[in-house]
Amino acid sequence: MAVTGAFGALGATVASSLRGFGAKVAEVDYAPLPAGKPPADLIFGGRDLADSKIAATLMAEIVQSAGRLDGLVNIAGGFLYEKLEGGSLDTWDAMYRMNLRTCVAACSAALPHLLRSSRGRIVNIGALGAVKAAAGMAAYAASKAGVAKLTESLADELKDRGITVNALLPSILDTPRNRLDMPGSEFDRWVKPAALGDVIGFLLSDAADAVTGALIPVAARV
Repeated sequence: MAVTGAFGALGATVASSLRGFGAKVAEVDYAPLPAGKPPADLIFGGRDLADSKIAATLMAEIVQSAGRLDGLVNIAGGFLYEKLEGGSLDTWDAMYRMNLRTCVAACSAALPHLLRSSRGRIVNIGALGAVKAAAGMAAYAASKAGVAKLTESLADELKDRGITVNALLPSILDTPRNRLDMPGSEFDRWVKPAALGDVIGFLLSDAADAVTGALIPVAARV
């Protein structure tokens, strides 16, 4: 299994959860290898997945190290808050590149390897905010809406080829960064990364073989 955005709070939790289920996990991130994290065959830092050539090389390296690729979890992405008034098109470009282009490139690069698997799985991380966007979230929500439409279209494209493609639409995640940015919030209403990891684990499992093209809200108590 390949997990992108694996050095962040959600990605690290998901990678750990999948190992707990017995999966061999390749951790991928745009960030360099964190200090104190030992180098390993299946840890890849400093990889810009928005670059299709880098994404293709990465997936080939993962298969060379692991022997196969059965699943891809696209967590890589980011968030920028900016209202349209006084804002910049650069923000829209950044959100497109971080959230949608990375997902497209990773899926495209993984596809030849997933098709050689007996049951390929792709799970993308969208956002509940892409369904109903609040002020200042237009660029982020638009990029995540793109992830949702990619998920639906790719699921239909691959429905007869043994690969399922689904997306989760989480509300606010309970991460240290989000707590710092929104200190007055009710943290107990937020989605725990471990809870999202459990849903991802299900979608990657044999039990979810009949589930594809689904956009699944994971919203806790919003």
